[in-house]
Amino acid sequence: QVQLVESGGGLVQPGGSLRLSCVASGLTFNTLIMGWFRQAPGKEREFVAHISQSGRTRYYADAVNNRFAISRDNARNIVFLQMNKVKQEDTAVYYCAAKYGFGEFTAPQDYTSWGQGTQVTVSS
Repeated sequence: QVQLVESGGGLVQPGGSLRLSCVASGLTFNTLIMGWFRQAPGKEREFVAHISQSGRTRYYADAVNNRFAISRDNARNIVFLQMNKVKQEDTAVYYCAAKYGFGEFTAPQDYTSWGQGTQVTVSS
């Protein structure tokens, strides 16, 4: 399967910003629908954002809409998650995920490839 590696997590103060990156292996990155998910202790893994193959279509969970921004650089096989105005509730392990083709994109089971995750901790 596609190999995904996240980076950029760390400690950030409430109201601050953080930029996550996910590097994908292979030569078919531009055929992949990419998503970001997060999972906090004791909670289900939840959808954060998705971006289409071309990058022209983006969709966000209500909890992060207007604060986070997903983007991709197909020439470099990278998808980003820009996190702004972070809140304590954003604390979680963040995962990037990939899927082929069309279909649903807001549930973990919709995706076929996953990274190992990167920890984001929002604390003052």
